[in-house]
Amino acid sequence: MIELTFKQTQSEMMVRAAATVIFNGLLRAEFPNGRLSSITEHPQYGFGASASQENSGIKLVRITDLQDGKINWDTVPYCQCEQLEKYLLQPNDILFARTGATTGKTHLVKEAPVAVFASYLIRVRPQKEVRSDYLYYFFQSDVYWRQIIEEKEGSAQPNVNGQKLMNIEVPIVDNEIQLAISQFLEIVRQRQDGSINQLPELPPPLDGQRRIVARIEELAAKVEEARGLRRQSIEESEALVNATAFKAFTGFDSRNLLPIESICEVKGGIQKSSDRVPGANPRRYITVAHVQRNWIDTGDPRYFEVSNKELERWRLLPGDVLVIEGNGSADHIGRTALFRGEIEDCVHQNHVIRVRPNQAQLMPEYLNTYLNSPLGRDQMLNLSRTTSGLFTLSVGRIRSIEIPLPPLPEQHRIVAYFDDLQAKVDALKRLQAETAVELDALLPSILDKAFKGEL
Repeated sequence: MIELTFKQTQSEMMVRAAATVIFNGLLRAEFPNGRLSSITEHPQYGFGASASQENSGIKLVRITDLQDGKINWDTVPYCQCEQLEKYLLQPNDILFARTGATTGKTHLVKEAPVAVFASYLIRVRPQKEVRSDYLYYFFQSDVYWRQIIEEKEGSAQPNVNGQKLMNIEVPIVDNEIQLAISQFLEIVRQRQDGSINQLPELPPPLDGQRRIVARIEELAAKVEEARGLRRQSIEESEALVNATAFKAFTGFDSRNLLPIESICEVKGGIQKSSDRVPGANPRRYITVAHVQRNWIDTGDPRYFEVSNKELERWRLLPGDVLVIEGNGSADHIGRTALFRGEIEDCVHQNHVIRVRPNQAQLMPEYLNTYLNSPLGRDQMLNLSRTTSGLFTLSVGRIRSIEIPLPPLPEQHRIVAYFDDLQAKVDALKRLQAETAVELDALLPSILDKAFKGEL
């Protein structure tokens, strides 16, 4: 199967596979080919205009608006166009992306509000004896894509102009076969959206292609089912970790709940400024991007100018728990990780808050486990809510978080249990990642066999 320069959805892949099987069948049946120029009107380039959110009554369709065989008209911007009649989109127009990563991608206009098409698109209108849906589905097949790839120009910005587009060769068949192919592939598309319609029969000499397409659908469904089971297993294992954490941390007497400030030093980081441009004393610093949930990303090194005296004040030590101060997403607010000394002589930016526990009373690993548990995350989320809809913590708010404080031996037991449980989840995730590569390679392999007539 030809590798394209852009990612297709599962639905697009299935339509492309079915179209390729059918148009390969036409080639094997030795139907004559004709250049696109012989069965369409002269191609037309789009309208060069700036997009606007101000409602002018005229929509401007761009390459980015062509998604999964559809256009979401609610998100299409507007423009001013004094040549509306020249560029007005009509049902059965086919739009063709002529530049960029999606060069060659097409869209069949079935219905549209008052709209024109932008300059990086080409409009193709079939002649009367050619069905627009037949031509559109040909444009989904690898028979078409193979020719487009050969016609692309330029490495930095690949493109195909109208003249080269018109050189594309299309199988010439009568209207009855065009209709049968279009209806068949439309049902394939609908089945991807959940339709239970049966695949229609195809006329000779394509009648055998129906079985191949049905077989592709069957095998693709099994691949997708395997993906779904993998996702479900990960979700269930993470739910188990969360449920276990909830049970573990709610079993303590409320008298054992203490605010973080009573057993930890909580400190903000160094603010980025022109004074911190690295010079004689460059020091690595950790920023929000480095603090992932439960681990520190040591890549992408960044540096502040920090004197030796300042370093004594700001240096991170093994056992420091790092908490993200603010994030636009409720899922990531208060994301917490334990610093284990991964980077020597390291400091932290002001958007990362350092929590340094008194290790005579509180294990850093226990604190990190609690803050990343559902109870800890809920506390941080509630404390971080603002009237503006953003989520932000502060040193003061983190100091007020209450945590259960069992004796150290009990903390050790809880940490060991969760470390073991998390290790099993991580192993499952690694296995999932490995099998994901195999599953991703499986569908193209199936399609290659189908295109060769081996299914």
